[in-house]
Parts: sequence; structure tokens; C-alpha cells
Amino acid sequence: MARRNVRRIRDLETLKALGHPLRTQLYRALRVAHRATASQLADQVDEAVSLVSYHLRKLAAHGLIEEAEQGGKDGRERWWQMAVGGISTEDEDFRETPESEGAYIALSRLVARQRAEMYQSYLDTKSAWPDDWRDASFSSEYLMSLTPEEFGRLREEMKELLKKWEAHSDAAREAGDREGREHVTVHTIGFPFRP
Repeated sequence: MARRNVRRIRDLETLKALGHPLRTQLYRALRVAHRATASQLADQVDEAVSLVSYHLRKLAAHGLIEEAEQGGKDGRERWWQMAVGGISTEDEDFRETPESEGAYIALSRLVARQRAEMYQSYLDTKSAWPDDWRDASFSSEYLMSLTPEEFGRLREEMKELLKKWEAHSDAAREAGDREGREHVTVHTIGFPFRP
């Protein structure tokens, strides 16, 4: 399957739709699963199937996910898959009104909180992971002084590196190479600050 393009979210209604905590969880869970039913996703997020189905339909209404071909024996269950290869949001698209800027900041805070929760969950279970996984895991902070142009170049170089490894991961999955693999998340964040 060809890699789908990343969709840049520019409209306020889609941004608001993503701003629901359960929807961001479901979006991430479906990205990892590639294809799943509402029942399967409900087990992962510990919510009622009817609630999960409702939120999946909301994500589909905004073109972020779509129905997939039937994947199991039970033809009554609806299967879902990603409609896009990923999503991105940019601050510059939501600066025009206080409402759009507020919605963008709210979504950014939600995503930051969920990412922190994912990392804290890893830390809580770290001792259960084999040493090779623990040795490969990392958390770093680099402090530097850059111009906006240099900072933008750094961002683009990091994105290209991560895209390369994401493509490698996709190729391995499509080839059926699952030996020794686990799901891995890499969160990058960069912002100016004044000490």
C-alpha cells in the first residue's frame, strides 16, 4: 500500500473535532493498529463501544479516518482505517481570530498532556522492559541559541530524518517483518524561551 500524504489541518471545525481527548486517543490507536473495529478500539481506550463508535464517526466526518473493507467473520462490525498518512497543524493557520487561536492552543495542550502521559506510563513500566529496549530509549534536552531561520532548518532536518525511519517501519510492516519489533513513539518539541 502506498504511503498516504500527511494532511495539514487548516479549518477550525476539524481542529475542534480533534480537540476532544477521546478522539485524539482513538486517532492515535487507529494509526498504530492500521485497521480496527470500534470494539477493538474500545478495549484499548477502556470506553463503551457505542461512545467509541460515535467519536469514530465524527473523525470520519472530517475526513481523518474512513471505513475499511471487512476484516473479520462478523459482517456486522464496521472496520476503520486512516484516511490520511498523518495530520499536522501549524500555528500560522489559526492566528486570525481569538476563537481559532484558542482552539489551536487547547488542542496543543491536549496533545502535550497525552504525550507526557504516554512517557510517564513507559517510566512506570520501565523495569518490565528488556534491557535492549531500555538501552535504546531516550529522553534528551538540548539548549541552543538560534535565529528563526536556523530553527526552521533544524525542524525540517528533524522531520526528514523521522520520515525516513517512518518509511522504514512501514516497509517492514508491509513485508510482514514483525520479529523483535515493538511500537515506538518519538515526540519532538522545540520552542523559544527566555531564562
